[in-house]
Amino acid sequence: MLGPTVIKNLTALNPLYSSSPTFVIAIYNLGTMFAEADSFPRSKFGNIMHSYPNMSIPGSGSEDDLYVRYSRASTSGPAYEAHRTSLEGSPITMSPWNQTTSFMKPSTPISDNDVPANSLIGSLTREEGHIYSLAATKDLLYTGSDSKNIRVWKNLKEFTGFKSNSGLVKAIVISGEKIFTGHQDGKIRVWKISPKDPSIYKRAGTLPTLKDVLKSSIKPSNYVEVKHKRALWIKHADAVTCLSLNVEQGLLYSASWDRTFKVWRISDSKCLESIRAHDDAVNSVVSIMSGMVFTGSADGTVKVWKREQQRKGAKHVLSQTLLQQDSAVTALAINTQGSVLYCGSSDGLVNFWEVEKQLSHGGVLKGHKQAVLCLEATENLMFSGSADKNICVWRKDGNIHTCLSVLTGHMGPVKCLAVEKNQESRSEQRWIVYSGSLDNSVKAWSVAEFAQIRATNKNQQHACFEFDSVSAPFASDETACSTSSSSQSRWH
Repeated sequence: MLGPTVIKNLTALNPLYSSSPTFVIAIYNLGTMFAEADSFPRSKFGNIMHSYPNMSIPGSGSEDDLYVRYSRASTSGPAYEAHRTSLEGSPITMSPWNQTTSFMKPSTPISDNDVPANSLIGSLTREEGHIYSLAATKDLLYTGSDSKNIRVWKNLKEFTGFKSNSGLVKAIVISGEKIFTGHQDGKIRVWKISPKDPSIYKRAGTLPTLKDVLKSSIKPSNYVEVKHKRALWIKHADAVTCLSLNVEQGLLYSASWDRTFKVWRISDSKCLESIRAHDDAVNSVVSIMSGMVFTGSADGTVKVWKREQQRKGAKHVLSQTLLQQDSAVTALAINTQGSVLYCGSSDGLVNFWEVEKQLSHGGVLKGHKQAVLCLEATENLMFSGSADKNICVWRKDGNIHTCLSVLTGHMGPVKCLAVEKNQESRSEQRWIVYSGSLDNSVKAWSVAEFAQIRATNKNQQHACFEFDSVSAPFASDETACSTSSSSQSRWH
């Protein structure tokens, strides 16, 4: 039970909630929050709100909540109704605990016979702050927020979780039985699943390891200048923004606001390299089997790095700069075949390059009014989440990308995405798309890869926006872009 002091503090955060009939429910839910622990069991009261997709939730009032660094040269930062306040609307409709309709709470895997194509399956809400990171594997979903908790969900139900104790969770990647999390405090933490109980996660270490830190700190040559201060080269001096795995080579890549990306050997948690890659924060890093690594930065550039063998071992060297622009690069993604690289920017555009054609520029996708914050890609589909609160679903056919549908329902910027193949689907290829938002919720969507095409051809309203031939300031003389004949509706 929460004491009067806590209740008073909650009322001070938003006075309207104290007059709302749902305030008592809110206090009850908050009273069941997990205590400080590395691992904790599933809540017996099941504080999971399967929310109505269009319910009102107080939006973020600060641009800083996006937690993506934008270049000072950029004139196209996020603008997602920053003027909106939590006082708009009635206390009942604005309450995050309000449910205007009943939602199914699936206890079994979703079948393609249960839901129509491109539809919302459900929403997961825990009042623990904004959702900054997602990772999905098999039937498990991992969510990271600024509460420092990593929640684990199974079939849209809370399964378990674990606490990091410091640093909000900005990135999550999974390698077998290991889970790597990147944090605002510049640390990378490693977690392992208990072999005796899959609901128990224990911290297995931190990158860099304490042993390596102590060993490196002895030599003055191991210190570098980072933001006007001395720091060990094996440690990130600012927030870890992104993690990327190269399973074939046993490597983990980490990007940071300290303008570097680092290379880690998974087997012994050793930092192999630290590359000063950009002139501003590195917002994204992705790697592919061939050894190429792509980095995107707030300085407006996308760079290509190749891993080459040298006398003292393999080193990453700069191969080329794909993009130079004023707008910050906010997200990168590579499709599952490793054939197409996508780049999202603070100006709302998505550029793409064809890896198999010597990284020739393929075009520019225009589907968002505000900054693109996250990207995910399968073999033929690409998903873009934006500060405009929407998710665009794009299908690649050759060099042509068609915006097949727009997934709407979030009340805040879409900060992260995760995509998993729906193994229960029998009649057609389906994907489960998870989206995390600064509205404190995670939504799960069912997306049918081929049913969308039939729906788009039958009804033009399913197409997003027309693609114009847009010139972009590339390092080469390439310009955009192919136009899809099935996507002809303009902005309204």
